[in-house]
Amino acid sequence: MRPNEIAKALIRRRSVTPDDAGCQALMAEHLTALGFDCEHLRFGEVDNLWAVRGDSGPLFCFAGHTDVVPTGPEQNWTHPPFDPVEADGWLWGRGAADMKGGLAAMISAVETFLAEHPEPGLRLAFLITSDEEGPAQDGTRKVMETLGERGVTIDYCVVGEPSSRDRVGDVVRHGRRGSLSGQVTVTGVQGHVAYPQNADNPIPRLAAALTELSQRQWDEGDEDFPPTSFQISNFNAGTGANNVIPATAEAWFNFRYSPRQTPEGLQAVVEEVFGRHAPRHEFFWRDSGRPFITRGGRLLEAVRNAVRETAGIEPEFSTSGGTSDGRFIAPTGTELVELGPTNASIHAVDERIGLDELELLSRCYEDILKALQD
Repeated sequence: MRPNEIAKALIRRRSVTPDDAGCQALMAEHLTALGFDCEHLRFGEVDNLWAVRGDSGPLFCFAGHTDVVPTGPEQNWTHPPFDPVEADGWLWGRGAADMKGGLAAMISAVETFLAEHPEPGLRLAFLITSDEEGPAQDGTRKVMETLGERGVTIDYCVVGEPSSRDRVGDVVRHGRRGSLSGQVTVTGVQGHVAYPQNADNPIPRLAAALTELSQRQWDEGDEDFPPTSFQISNFNAGTGANNVIPATAEAWFNFRYSPRQTPEGLQAVVEEVFGRHAPRHEFFWRDSGRPFITRGGRLLEAVRNAVRETAGIEPEFSTSGGTSDGRFIAPTGTELVELGPTNASIHAVDERIGLDELELLSRCYEDILKALQD
């Protein structure tokens, strides 16, 4: 089946995270017809699909997610977000690029591949979750824990996240930076602004610590990773009155860091800085994912050649961008890349994917499978 038809069927399902809305059942129907054994794994409110075909050879896995972000006001869309429309060379709808189009291209590629190679030298698998756009606690993370308990290891993995910038395959993610978020509350003493000697203003203390951290050169990165970044995302203080020194001030911040850093090391530096500027403070930390990278190996070469032959361009291998579920798969030793559609419209009003992108992506996936079975 052509990928645009599969993508439209998936887009029609209102799978706003963490609701799968029947997407995985639809995928399982296609995969069962291709000889896959499909297992539905539900953790909490999250649906997951683990589908496997074959019992010998290296294990190649397509990974992705069926959940999408909310649409916002639907009247702002050119076409209804869950009523997919093909127009002007595009397929329009929420999830078209992130990442139901990628899922459709995967299924179409496997169907074509198996028609030519019914007994490939690979085991094939799909790992699909409805928890990527949300907290990401009961999705791929839990599935990987379950597979680990069973002794299942994935040799190669292609994640269908929208990695491309202007054309399919122009950017391929072969790693990601780590993400560490912090929330800090600095406590002072509330008082009247006319009598500061009777108060302790937490705002200058918090600002001084954040300024020092923002001006710090954390590292210089390396040939694959940019320098570690510290960014402040929220700053809150005040009682609503302009003549009151508040009792507390709060900020949220995030590190995107390379393998030169560790969460423990970053936390230690932050604690030391706040200890000097604002001794009365409290932190909440969230370690969203450690950095990972695939350097060399058969998968990178297969992806490079597939993009060259199918798209006619030389791919740029990059570790930029946000986090993905690859952070739960790669640490097990899997060779992993993210290769998907262009990302200009993801999470936006009028999300869409080029119809030619879908066909091109499906052929790239097929060529990767052919290269790895040899």
